[in-house]
Amino acid sequence: MAGIDYLERIPNNVDLASNRRLQRALEEWQPRFLEWWRDMGPEGFQARDVYLRTAISVDAKGWAQFGYVKMPEYRWGIFLAEPETGRTIPFGDHKGRPVWQEVPGEYRGTLRRLIVTQGDTEPASVEQQRHLGRTCPSLYDLRNIFQVNVEEGRHLWAMVYLLQAYFGRDGREEAEGLLQRRSGDRDKPRILSAFNERTPHWLSYLMFTFFTDRDGKYQLACLAESGFDPLSRTCRFMLTEEAHHLFIGETGVSRVVQRTCELMREHKTDDVRKYGAIALATMQRYLNFHYSVSLDLFGSEVSTNAANFYTMSLKGRFEETKKDDDHQLKNATYRVAMLQGERIVEKDEPALPSLNERVRDDYIADCQRGVDRWNRIIREHGIDVELRLSRDRRLLGGPRLAGRARAQSGGMGRGQVPLAADGRGRGLHREPDEACDRAGKVRQLDRAARAGDQWPARRFRLRETGIGDTA
Repeated sequence: MAGIDYLERIPNNVDLASNRRLQRALEEWQPRFLEWWRDMGPEGFQARDVYLRTAISVDAKGWAQFGYVKMPEYRWGIFLAEPETGRTIPFGDHKGRPVWQEVPGEYRGTLRRLIVTQGDTEPASVEQQRHLGRTCPSLYDLRNIFQVNVEEGRHLWAMVYLLQAYFGRDGREEAEGLLQRRSGDRDKPRILSAFNERTPHWLSYLMFTFFTDRDGKYQLACLAESGFDPLSRTCRFMLTEEAHHLFIGETGVSRVVQRTCELMREHKTDDVRKYGAIALATMQRYLNFHYSVSLDLFGSEVSTNAANFYTMSLKGRFEETKKDDDHQLKNATYRVAMLQGERIVEKDEPALPSLNERVRDDYIADCQRGVDRWNRIIREHGIDVELRLSRDRRLLGGPRLAGRARAQSGGMGRGQVPLAADGRGRGLHREPDEACDRAGKVRQLDRAARAGDQWPARRFRLRETGIGDTA
């Protein structure tokens, strides 16, 4: 077990005290991080005690402890998974060689870009969700979102450690940039478009944690295969925390579906908004949007960058070591959906530039398992409706196939909630929705939270908090 020293100003298990230059650099960055947290962290709760989990070691048996702490006093730190003795690079041109403990000079710029892009997503999600504590459905949900927020802050620390420790002045400048960009800012937006979208209420948040955090799981898993061992160890530890974020999304949407179905049966109507629930058609629209923007995070179907990351042994595939091939892919092919004129066709493409699509397919299958569980709840209530992912995985929009040939999706099965005709349009949550309009602005917490309910709320409403509102 690798213990974590909480007597240090920056808790860590990387022997930070032995590297005075790095320690000073991180200690200089720390006050700016805390300033960012006070400005952009959960609004209205900075001075309150919150029950949070903190890492104490990096093995599976004893990595967490729980306690009350004010969020600005939370002990963010630097935690890497245990090193694997004798680990070799599992893929690419350097397959079979010992993993790198220092940055290979020829890959310095590429590796820095990978780390910065991943690091930029971590504070962005905190900024997107900062107002949601004021409309939480229950104390259980409030604790969960704050846990997610502090863990995203710690993930930012993980990426900043890599930048400061291995990239010198360039790394220090990039670390500053991570605190200067803002989600949705017109002048300095976050790097990836999904992290500049609004998360105005809890249904959007739950869909975000199900779909977009699931993309994070796949990106971290690919980086965890890296031949650069410090990055691999960092991502392996981050994955232990990411699982909780996905749990929040899947079980949260399950609770919304459950309550909607109960009210549909009780009142014999599919318009349950007047009873305080969210219609299945509204859920489908938010599913469409978050699924679409999360698919786009994987990049183009055919990508030279993806091929280069792999051949350089910097970023592998999901569960790379479980794949039964040569892990170099120079003569392999992969079937990819392509745009040919006005039609979408599938064709075999070289496997290396098709790596984005390979990982996206793994992601889609994972998402489908969660949606199947939501549909099981609907069927158990005897309701002939089905939430669905687009049968054509690019129908909802993407780098190359956006809005094309909806008819090629194969149509809809019986009872399926319809998509927009162009694959976007009214399927997205930007389009005015009667339920959202009627929900309006609120100035108080949900009844369950006001009563101090510590259990998961079974009632979710599309309550949107205005920035100028008071709690």
